[in-house]
Amino acid sequence: MTTNKIAILAQQPHKIFRTSDLRILWNITNQNTLYKTIARLIKKKNIFPIQKGLYSIVPINQLDPLEIGFRAIKTFSYLSTESVLANNGLINQIPSKITFISQKSANFIINNTYYSVRQLKASSLHNPIGIKQNNLGIFVATIERAVADMLYFQPKYHFDNDGKIDWTLVKNYQTQLGYL
Repeated sequence: MTTNKIAILAQQPHKIFRTSDLRILWNITNQNTLYKTIARLIKKKNIFPIQKGLYSIVPINQLDPLEIGFRAIKTFSYLSTESVLANNGLINQIPSKITFISQKSANFIINNTYYSVRQLKASSLHNPIGIKQNNLGIFVATIERAVADMLYFQPKYHFDNDGKIDWTLVKNYQTQLGYL
C-alpha cells in the first residue's frame, strides 16, 4: 500500500505536494486517515515535511529553492522583479530574497532561503503576457514583464544593464497590464 502511494507521487511532474494534492492523488476522503498516512510515510522517510501542509518525495536539501517557494504560495504566482532581473544580468546586486508576484503579499523563510511575495491586482496578475512556464512548472516573467512589474512597484528603479531591455515591449506590457 505504501509503495503504491509513493509510486503515484513519483509519477507526478513535480516533487512537492500540498496536503490537498495528496488527498486527491491517493483518493483519501477521511481527513484523519490522510493525516495518519502522511505521518506514517514521514516516519518511514518515504516523504519529507517542508512546512505544515507541504511535503516532498525527496529531502529538502535536494529541492530547487524556486520550486519550494512557488509551491509554498497557495495561490497563483510567478517569479519576477529582482529575481528575474538578477538572473538575466539587468541588476548587479544579487537579491537576498527570491521574489514572486501573487494576490497577497508575504515574506517567509524555508530551509534558510528568504522569499518575498509582492501583491498585484488580479486583472494584472492573471494576464499571461510575458509569463512562461519552466521545466519545473514554475511560472517565470520574461525580462520585459519583470521590468514592467518592477517599475509598477518602484517607478524610479535603477537598472544596471538597461541595454538588454526592449523598452517598446515594456511600454506595451505596461499598457496592457494597466500599469500606466
